[in-house]
Amino acid sequence: MSHRVLLAGLFHETHTFLDAPTPLSDWTILRGDELFEARGDASPLAGVLSVADDRQWQVTPTIDMRATPGGPVDDEVLEIFWDGLAAGIEAGPFDGIYLLLHGAMVCRGCPDVEGEVIRRIRAIESLANLPICGVLDLHGNISRETIEQTQGLISYRCNPHTDGHQVAVESAKLLDEILSSKRTPRSVWARPPVMWPPTGTGTDDDPMKTLEQMARQIEAEEADIVAVNVMGGFSFADTPDTGVSFAATTFGDPDVAAARLSELVDHAISVRQQGNVVDPPLASCLDDVDRHIAEGDTPVVLVEPSDNIGGGAPGDATTMLAEFIARDIDGAVAIINDPESVQAVSDLDTGATITLSIGGKTSRLTDGPLELTVTLESTSDGRFTLEDPHSHLASGAGLHIQMGPCAVVRCGGVRILLTTLRTPPFDLGQLRSQGIDPEDCSVVNVKAAVAHRQGWDPVTARTYTVDTPGPCSSDISRLPFKLVNRPVFPLDELESSVP
Repeated sequence: MSHRVLLAGLFHETHTFLDAPTPLSDWTILRGDELFEARGDASPLAGVLSVADDRQWQVTPTIDMRATPGGPVDDEVLEIFWDGLAAGIEAGPFDGIYLLLHGAMVCRGCPDVEGEVIRRIRAIESLANLPICGVLDLHGNISRETIEQTQGLISYRCNPHTDGHQVAVESAKLLDEILSSKRTPRSVWARPPVMWPPTGTGTDDDPMKTLEQMARQIEAEEADIVAVNVMGGFSFADTPDTGVSFAATTFGDPDVAAARLSELVDHAISVRQQGNVVDPPLASCLDDVDRHIAEGDTPVVLVEPSDNIGGGAPGDATTMLAEFIARDIDGAVAIINDPESVQAVSDLDTGATITLSIGGKTSRLTDGPLELTVTLESTSDGRFTLEDPHSHLASGAGLHIQMGPCAVVRCGGVRILLTTLRTPPFDLGQLRSQGIDPEDCSVVNVKAAVAHRQGWDPVTARTYTVDTPGPCSSDISRLPFKLVNRPVFPLDELESSVP
């Protein structure tokens, strides 16, 4: 007998300190059978569908909504999602529920969107006791209720998120096991009083590397524990649940799982300073960059977490571009999200010259626009396919990416890719689709924190991560938190014995 499964997705990483909201117009919405169009791509949605097909589930696809990280979400987005899910519920009865969630979504009137979705599901009599499995982003700020009211929400284990598809497969197989065996696991939650910036949550580096290794060791040693989540959290969201957290799914004694999670909590507290990354100023590396370029030790990548599009930043900061222009660095490349400038060149012929006000238009925390006289090199529709199916981008958007109309312009030796839609620079196909070969660049401004590494590290000669003005600075102590539970590191000093 095939299992009847209710399927839905709601995915957004919300930066609550940004001025601009994330309106409904920013969202990609799939309804009903449109969800099946993800089959065969590299997304988590494709992962669960592959298991559904293999195990011959009867899937009721309801709604999948996702948007690029950004500011607080309009409340109507949650209600549109819920209306879509509720309409699908009418097709029941169901045996189980599968959800694709981020874990750090905030609406203006709801600081814990994922928890609210779970509460609403559990309030429906026919769904109150059904097993809920699914995926979470490693950067979720997860509440105790969200974990304890579900049976198998498994988080990504890698940052960059190269494993989104695989984790979706694993959690879908867990749901199938639950439905086939009639055994229901319990989920246990724990949190240290610790926050880390995104730059401190890469899983190739400590503290996350060791925490993930400890989690895998727990899974190996405890036969009943089928999954341990290490959640780095998203420190640009001011909520009571912001910060590092851990969860375990067990078919055995939840007290045993809780005791093992306490090992992770203790370790996170003891190494809390390792994740408190503070980046050096841009000026500190510019002489080294000049030397590397002169020696042909290129490309050099200047990583700019403060304008990290993957963290919700506008992607239009001009600090690095201004340095490239001032130094007239031949072969330098910057990507700036600037729909107005793209529109301004849309009717020009290739080779035309125009003066533009580039970037710096959307955040009071970044430097303002640059008035530049540029030459138009090319325009495009901005569509490209990921070169790497394991790209961090695939975990949220699948293989096919849309930057909106784009233009490449040149100012001296510096080329600027202007985009219409904010697009995290995590895959080299982005530049190659616009006629720019990353390996041929002298220096590239990458507006990211960690997720770019999967694509850029294999071709980069030197990488510098630096601090510039912007809303995603690694120095989270500068942010005006009001809702986060205190005390919490690094906002407060902790005693070593903090429970």
